[in-house]
Amino acid sequence: MKSGAAVTALVLETFRLNGRLLAAGDALVRGLGLTSARWQVLGAIAVAPVPLSVAQIARLMGLTRQAVQRLANDMERDGLLRFAINPYHQRAKLVVMTPRGQTVYGAAMKRQAPWAQALAQGLTAQQIVAATVILKRLRERLERDESREGD
Repeated sequence: MKSGAAVTALVLETFRLNGRLLAAGDALVRGLGLTSARWQVLGAIAVAPVPLSVAQIARLMGLTRQAVQRLANDMERDGLLRFAINPYHQRAKLVVMTPRGQTVYGAAMKRQAPWAQALAQGLTAQQIVAATVILKRLRERLERDESREGD
């Protein structure tokens, strides 16, 4: 199999995996007031070293700004997030987790840890790291291509 065909097979498998991951994530956090998409936004906020704007979260997670804005607005109404003044941009508010959001995110992560361990059964850490490296390289190439399109 040539590299181009192998990448195409990997992309198609990634699409199938993404669908399964979203469904599994939704099931995992059902009952916490989250979906996979909401959990993804909370995760981006949780791991960021500084508060982020909606646009920054969208770029980080590979989502559209509009989709993240809709999620953030809904999550603000549900008490999971709040918007804070951004000292660097008058209109682009920062998205901050509320104490309730932190509690819900913590509960989701407690469910995620044993799920991830079970999913890793039969795979070595080395295999998982190798797969991660390949996926990261492909993502970075796509991001470079996107940034060149804007030039």
